[in-house]
Amino acid sequence: MMMTTVRMVQSTIAAMPTAREMKEKFRASREAISADTMSPRAKAVRTCGGRVEEGRLELCCLASTPQPPLSAPPKAQDSQGVRKTSGSMLGPGPGLLPAGLLLLLPFLTLLLPAAPAPHRASYKPVIVVHGLFDSSYSFRHLLEYINETHPGTVVTVLDLFDGRESLRPLWEQVQGFGEAVAPIMAKAPQGVHLICYSQDTDYLKWLFPTSMRSNLYRICYSPWGQEFSICNYWHDPHHDDLYLNASSFLALINGERDHPNATAWRKNFLRVGRLVLIGGPDDGVITPWQSSFFGFYDENETVLEMEEQLVYLRDSFGLKTLLARGAIVRCPMAGISHTAWHSNRTLYETCIEPWLS
Repeated sequence: MMMTTVRMVQSTIAAMPTAREMKEKFRASREAISADTMSPRAKAVRTCGGRVEEGRLELCCLASTPQPPLSAPPKAQDSQGVRKTSGSMLGPGPGLLPAGLLLLLPFLTLLLPAAPAPHRASYKPVIVVHGLFDSSYSFRHLLEYINETHPGTVVTVLDLFDGRESLRPLWEQVQGFGEAVAPIMAKAPQGVHLICYSQDTDYLKWLFPTSMRSNLYRICYSPWGQEFSICNYWHDPHHDDLYLNASSFLALINGERDHPNATAWRKNFLRVGRLVLIGGPDDGVITPWQSSFFGFYDENETVLEMEEQLVYLRDSFGLKTLLARGAIVRCPMAGISHTAWHSNRTLYETCIEPWLS
């Protein structure tokens, strides 16, 4: 069984670039980034005009995209000659991102100011991060909605780790996205809105039948398995000890295992102005769907809500503190499938648009 599962994993990722190819591409894209001026390639964005308004750090995240790698159309230039391109970025130390970008959240999440602000002439910049096997092209509808309701907003869709490159280790991706976000935030001292389309989903169920999935912990909790993003956030409730000892990403950012950066990361997370969590029972991929609100299984696969989770009770990364100060909003939406979160107009108007100050 173990060998069969390994072969399936190997065939699934057989088309991925070699380690050398990924390293060379990563290094080349890093060299393209300048501290003061980013070239069109290094920007790795699609930017929609308007001036940047200063504001507090704010974060909005959507549920992730478990679909086959997308073949985006040719990347057209906008009126200012900025193209969507691929690139990568390094943050200030391992996993240390600008405040509020510390934790890769599992679902549609929005970190914002204390209360919705009325429409006005200019708005805080918006940064959009795609999910697993996705690309910036999927967010064209969201871009249209923002430009229509908040004209003049500077919107940046990061075009990094697209398609199968989203399987690369999450620490590499965190560092890359951190470096891409840093120059944008440098021009917005009071902060930005960061919209992230799911960074934590049970995508493995799309690849393997239940009989094999029950043995995936043997792969994911191995040094080899931890070289892939889907294993970096794989949490098997039936093998919690292995998860806590072997997870090189999720257990660390959740503060479930002691490490030297825990205090600094928690402090960064608590700089978030407001966290809006968005999800629903018809997602079809997020498992359990309540994990969109930090719920999760116990060892009997009974769903425990956020307030019953150890990471909340221990306040290991600041979740309890954030809720106590009224900075967490849960926005459940039924009738929306996983791949429709970022294109559904009703969801945008209900759960996202009111908070884009």
